[in-house]
Order: sequence, then C-alpha cells, then structure tokens
Amino acid sequence: MAENTVILDGTGVKRALTRIAHEVLEKNKGVEGLVLVGIRTGGVHLAQELGARLSEIEGVDVPVGAVDITMYRDDIKGHHEHLPVGKTELPFSVEGKKVVLVDDVLFTGRTIRAAMDAIFDQGRPSCIQLAVLVDRGHRDLPIRADFVGRNVPTSRSENIMVAFDADNKPTEVILQK
Repeated sequence: MAENTVILDGTGVKRALTRIAHEVLEKNKGVEGLVLVGIRTGGVHLAQELGARLSEIEGVDVPVGAVDITMYRDDIKGHHEHLPVGKTELPFSVEGKKVVLVDDVLFTGRTIRAAMDAIFDQGRPSCIQLAVLVDRGHRDLPIRADFVGRNVPTSRSENIMVAFDADNKPTEVILQK
C-alpha cells in the first residue's frame, strides 16, 4: 500500500509561490518584457497563480500562456495518433521576451526540453527561465530550475503529486512512497 506524506500544505504552497514571485522580480528587475508560460496541465495553473502574485506585487498584469508538449515528447515515436493533444495558447508573441516557463514538478528534464522546443516553434525569446514548485532530482538531461519552491530528494520509485482544488488552485504537494 502506498504511503502518502504531505510535504507542502496549502499555506506552504502559497509561501513558495510568493517567494518565487519575488525571486522572478529580483532576477528580471521587474516585469518589463516578462511573460509566463505554463506547461499543461499543472504548470498552467501554477503560472496563473504566479501571475496573480506578480500582479499584486508590481501592480501590472503579466501575460500568462500555456504550452502543450504532447507532440514534442521524445517517448512517443510512432504513437502520435493515439495521444490526446492539448492546446497551446500563447496570446502574445514570445519574440524577444523573457519567458518564465512554469511547471509543477521537475524530474528528468525531458518535459522541460519538450516545452522549450514548443516555445522556440513560436518565436525566439531573449531568454527562458524555469520556475517549478518542486524539484525532485534524477535528471536525464542537463536542465536546472532558476526558481524552486521546494527541493525534495526522492527515489525513482517515489512520486510527487501536486493537488489542485475545483478552482485549479494548488492545495498541497504529496510525496507518494
């Protein structure tokens, strides 16, 4: 039977997102030229939350978009026709922008590589930074997050799950053993 441990409760998630927002602002010296792109699905919800916090702090709305990586994954060769494809929604140009790519859990780095490929198909940003709620280690690719809510060393057999409520607000982060 799986054992679940709450590693971030609702308050902890809020604190982590607020800290990430301040770190994003500090690194980028404000929100000028900044856009947020969440990876479907959990990353999109977190990008919206991060955008709300940046807006509260700076008094300026930061554009938030979503990217679907289904067709960019490296583990689906020959299986494209069987996968449900989500929608990439970037209601802004990424050309010359500072893109903060947002995801819930960073694991092997393959999702992030696929997301960067998807973004580059939309244009050439001036830079891409990575914000994740949880970094659990075990990279297959040389990818690291610029902004991390919580580092949680795990074994490969464990799983990290970010739970969301009916309004897509993050409620907790659970380690499943």
